[in-house]
Amino acid sequence: MDQGGQMATNNSSGALLELRGVSKHFGPVQSLTDVNMSAPSGMVTALVGDNGAGKSTLVKCIAGIHSPDDGGHIFFDGKEVSMKSPKDAASLGIETVYQDLALCDNLDIVQNMFLGREKRRGLFLDEDAMENAAKETLASLSVTTIRSIRQPVASLSGGQRQAVAVAKAVMWNAKLVIMDEPTAALGVAQTKMVLGLVRTLADRGLGVIIISHNMNDVFKVADRIAVLRLGKMVAEDRADKFDRQIIVDLMTTGVSTRARSEDALSGAEGGAH
Repeated sequence: MDQGGQMATNNSSGALLELRGVSKHFGPVQSLTDVNMSAPSGMVTALVGDNGAGKSTLVKCIAGIHSPDDGGHIFFDGKEVSMKSPKDAASLGIETVYQDLALCDNLDIVQNMFLGREKRRGLFLDEDAMENAAKETLASLSVTTIRSIRQPVASLSGGQRQAVAVAKAVMWNAKLVIMDEPTAALGVAQTKMVLGLVRTLADRGLGVIIISHNMNDVFKVADRIAVLRLGKMVAEDRADKFDRQIIVDLMTTGVSTRARSEDALSGAEGGAH
């Protein structure tokens, strides 16, 4: 086994992340059952489902917080991996931005971005190097609304805080960024900024997984959609294969007999010839 929990088994699908038969139980409660899912590089994969569907448990398995039950397999960057902690996931290039953002209000932006990973020069912190790295990372994500990288995080808007949390994640050579409800409780302008940030990550070649209950946001930014229901993956495909009603059907009943209106129209036109 290589460093970071890598194992020799190869993944033939070519996706950056692939889950095969992932299950997870907590005592008598079965949270996930034989979940298959993939997340390619350069694309946004939206993970959707009702409350209690297992989204958080699945993300925690990917992030190294929970270990899947025996029999499940996680492949990352072409190899099977076994992660025992978030540190293992981070060493592979998997970073997670949780809904609470895990930022310290009393620290400034630079201190938050390097918290626990501070750069040193001898016995002292290398403040200049950290400031420059923070500026470069924020600029690369087209974050332009922050007045000073030395302002306390407590003074930032919700969208700016989300931007700092994402910048903190991608600074460490991330290959896959997972974002839990990134637009929750944000206004229209801030939501637009965060969705633009999500798109920027994918355009830079990173894999992105977002968890969201907001279908408008999902259809604005997602390339692919995966639907969980009661711990089982009931659908996974390109975003253009779904509409809002189909997703609601899948979330509530696990099946949908509806075709997208465009598909139905195309079929009707084809039958008219």
